[in-house]
Amino acid sequence: MRVEFDRDTCIGMFQCTAEWDAFEEDTDAGKANLADSEEEGEDLFVREVPDGEELDAKFAARSCPVDAIAVYDDDGEQLIP
Repeated sequence: MRVEFDRDTCIGMFQCTAEWDAFEEDTDAGKANLADSEEEGEDLFVREVPDGEELDAKFAARSCPVDAIAVYDDDGEQLIP
């Protein structure tokens, strides 16, 4: 499972940080950060979801009020927009 985070879309509500500890608050920038991620384009960050953290990643994506987080299964199918 893989998560993509569009940091440009993020509005800094930080709801994702309460759902999954891979998201961290960057209060100086007013945006969240996705820890241990790789940048794949301007402000698009991607990382694999570790075993056992799949539900947390899904909850983080669902909690985002601006849909800045997307979750994909291992076949590349988008699970959470």
